[in-house]
Amino acid sequence: MIRAWLELPPAGIFLTLAILYFGAIIALRILFFNSPLKRPMQSLHGIVAPFFGAVSVLFALLTGFLANDITDRSRQASHAIQTEAGELHNVYTLSIAALADMASIRDALKTYATSVTKDEWSAMEKGHESPHVSVAYDNLLKKISDPGIARSSGNAVHAALLNAAVRAGNARTERLAIASDHTNDLKWIVVIVLGLLTQISIALVHLERPRAMTAALVVFASAAVITLSLMAFQEYPFYGVFRLSPAPIVETIRVMGG
Repeated sequence: MIRAWLELPPAGIFLTLAILYFGAIIALRILFFNSPLKRPMQSLHGIVAPFFGAVSVLFALLTGFLANDITDRSRQASHAIQTEAGELHNVYTLSIAALADMASIRDALKTYATSVTKDEWSAMEKGHESPHVSVAYDNLLKKISDPGIARSSGNAVHAALLNAAVRAGNARTERLAIASDHTNDLKWIVVIVLGLLTQISIALVHLERPRAMTAALVVFASAAVITLSLMAFQEYPFYGVFRLSPAPIVETIRVMGG
């Protein structure tokens, strides 16, 4: 359920949170002041704020941890893209500088890079890899692993080509791992529930002041909706408003004459 919510368009994410938190305000107002449970609820007055501060502190801490996880994952994803593009460019440069004719390697390299931008980027939005890219990468490694390259261009060039190709593959693996990572789903559930519990806490310490309760709840709900929405927009680095683009790899294709 939480994954389906995170995959909604930005407007859907924002509206869902707004309905949840502002709907909770209406529900609490009705429960405490306009329901058959009004009398037993009002008997709870006298609870002081410090006794319920722990809930808001937990909400703030876990929200901060979640935001840090999201930011760190986006940073790792961006690094993986830059590394992959850089290593592909290294393979291209080495193939040009080598004495041997490496046109077939450049063709395989261009096929791989083009397949990444056209096939795999859309697949990563769903948390999958593209089998076409895997085949293209295997073909690139096969051509670079040809022992004839070492004989015609030297062991140093051959080793540099292999190392660059392997590092590009490792960067792709990291990119795919981040795209398929859903470990934050449980954290999102905890943060959203703690937000609701914080609203209940605010209401319980304002039982004698209905207008003050409403004002405090509206302020908290506004902050929670805005903050959690902006965080949710960035939860998946390859999906949503703030998605990462394949621009570095596209630039490498352009350098190769694509």
